[in-house]
Amino acid sequence: MPTSSTRARRGIRALTATAGLALVATSTTLVSPAAHAADPVDIQILGINDFHGRVEQSLSKYDLFGGAGELAGAVNQLRGEHPDTVFAAAGDLIGASTFTSFIAQDKPTIDALNAAGLEVSAVGNHEFDKGYDDLLNRVMAPYNADTNPYGGAQWQYISANVKVKATGNPAVPESWIKDFGDVQVGFVGAVTEHLGELVSPAGIADLEVTDIVAAANKTADDLKADGADIVVLLVHEGASGTDCATMDDDPASDFGSIITGVDDNVDAIISGHTHLAYNCKFPVAGWSGRALTERPVVSAGQYGMNLNQLVFSLDPTTQDVLGVEQNLLPLVTNKDGVIAPVYPTDAGVQKIVDDAVGQAEVLGAKPLGEIAAPFKLARLADGTTVNRGGESTQGNMVAEVQRWATSSPEAGSAQLAVMNPGGLRQDLLGLNENGYPATLTYKQAATAQPFANTLVNMDMTGAQIKTMLEQQWQPEGSSRPFLKLGTSDGFTYTYEPAAPAGEHVQQMWLNGEPIRPAVTYSVTANSFLSSGGDNFAVFKEAATHSDTGKTDLQAMVDYLDTFASETPLEPSYQQHAVGVSYPSGTSVYRSRTVSFGLSSLAFSNASDVKDDTVSVSLGEVQLGEFPVDSTVPDGQFDETGVAQVQVTLPASVQPGDHTLTVTGATTGTTVAVPVTFKKAFSSVSATAKPTKAVVGKTRPTISVQVTSGGAAAHGKVVIRTGGNAYTATLKNGAAVVKLKPYGKVGRKSVTVRYLGNDSIMRSSTTLSITVVKK
Repeated sequence: MPTSSTRARRGIRALTATAGLALVATSTTLVSPAAHAADPVDIQILGINDFHGRVEQSLSKYDLFGGAGELAGAVNQLRGEHPDTVFAAAGDLIGASTFTSFIAQDKPTIDALNAAGLEVSAVGNHEFDKGYDDLLNRVMAPYNADTNPYGGAQWQYISANVKVKATGNPAVPESWIKDFGDVQVGFVGAVTEHLGELVSPAGIADLEVTDIVAAANKTADDLKADGADIVVLLVHEGASGTDCATMDDDPASDFGSIITGVDDNVDAIISGHTHLAYNCKFPVAGWSGRALTERPVVSAGQYGMNLNQLVFSLDPTTQDVLGVEQNLLPLVTNKDGVIAPVYPTDAGVQKIVDDAVGQAEVLGAKPLGEIAAPFKLARLADGTTVNRGGESTQGNMVAEVQRWATSSPEAGSAQLAVMNPGGLRQDLLGLNENGYPATLTYKQAATAQPFANTLVNMDMTGAQIKTMLEQQWQPEGSSRPFLKLGTSDGFTYTYEPAAPAGEHVQQMWLNGEPIRPAVTYSVTANSFLSSGGDNFAVFKEAATHSDTGKTDLQAMVDYLDTFASETPLEPSYQQHAVGVSYPSGTSVYRSRTVSFGLSSLAFSNASDVKDDTVSVSLGEVQLGEFPVDSTVPDGQFDETGVAQVQVTLPASVQPGDHTLTVTGATTGTTVAVPVTFKKAFSSVSATAKPTKAVVGKTRPTISVQVTSGGAAAHGKVVIRTGGNAYTATLKNGAAVVKLKPYGKVGRKSVTVRYLGNDSIMRSSTTLSITVVKK
């Protein structure tokens, strides 16, 4: 053990208590030093991230993770190989959990990770799902059967870049140190700078999220100054891909800035948030000449599928790092179709899991009703990855549930409701072993919508609703470029996909009536959205905010009891939002030809009902039918289902504003497309022959040519001169008129006026003839 003077030299710092945190201190754990001083000292760090309450093992080839029992068994075995070990995490251990953990407020996850020996973790965004107070006074507070039955995390949560606004003090400890006697290992925590977009702003209203790199560097420098021999950054932010060769290409990106920006005092980075598994290392310029010149940058993926293993070897005398072994260790393997766990299961942790499963099964088996077909989330082109930028049957259904749940006068008489895509985590498939209709259980409903938000009713103007829709296109630098809101029945709108920011939304309707900018509407959203979550700041501008006290899950339970207990609930495949693009504008001229592109005519799942064609009509007149291509494009937007339309307005259509109706042949999706029929411009040219006439004798000839859009016009022209008027009918855009002799000498004006027709505007020109005596 180190002497008292050694401990004074290392100087472990304490942090100031802040905002309801009775004491925030850097923790120190003492263990025996290495057995043989002459040998290098090995320090092992095992890392996980984004566990999300996956306490149960899953051996499906589509969903392969070991569960808490397997995770604990792996840690036990690896700790046996390297006694000097820290088990650490990069956040999102709880929240967005499977039902077994969710239904007990993640207490099974807390208990399982406690038993597995987790010692320290960065806070992730999901640690704040229920707000800072919940993290501080439930999750991080000691377990108490009477006052805190669902808390008691025994590991230390840390973050250097989350501060209390009022004081600037740390909201949770910035760092944590484990003391192995002659070697100290320090940990710095940090959470994504997008925290405010990802959790309910109301829950973190008293907090400020600062720059990760600046906060991490300061804390790492302090740890090294206080005697830490190794400093590891646990950061809940991650790479967008798994290619180590390109991961640091953009130093301005969220993760590239971390890789390239943290200073020489950070010896390794264990990351998370993006749910990807990678095992990379990058050169550090300031380490030139050292035994170790590259810094490990790792992530274990998600759900306890893997463990990151870092084994540092240190000089026993100087405590200098001599090298590091880094591995990405899967907990379950799939070799030649044989799926098998890699490590033995920890019996004690598995008992916690089994007890939680038993309790959850009783609560979760309750049937809520029947569904006639699955309600699914949107998917990317790969067919499996959820696309939060796509309209979905489930998103629209949940929005309708929430409108219905708050439609009574006492709940706000909601006229429409919206649902954020990130609040939905799993398809609603029902127990469909025998096909559909299928029974939907409480467990399935809760797993699909796990955040237990309350429903908030607001008064919003039509202009604010338009702003709400515009904010689906996220600010530059956001974690996702586009987030598609689910919308309740009866609310539809069109948009221009390629329009500039703030100008996408074209028209909005509520139950067939246009949304008026100055009219106030009753709108419901969950508490996350209503406080400005996901960058939908306009909700904070609503005139009123009334928290109904109803949770999203209870609303679903009540809705299914009302509408799915006797007759299976049918998904609606009508699109609420359709893109309309006019290559030549909305005005139609002489040719009467209307051309426009349509997008977002289809949902993105293969099982969703889609239109093969759409028809276009004007009133009762059918103008054409056009094929729909429902190939799912690349990208995180809502453009599945495209069609190109070109129709000709009937000859009976008069100039003015008109509305075409696009109808899906199968889904019944209906889109109103406005067009304006405008008369085309015309141009008149005329010549006189001769231009000098003898009074009383010469009869000049006027030749007229009228064109419109480069083509010959039809109709009539009127020529006025010398007190006479001459009318002629154009033939192929031309007419020739012979004038009477003039009765007086002088310069005579000749006005040639084209009278126009149903599709061409009037125009005129003037020329002159000189009349002489002889």
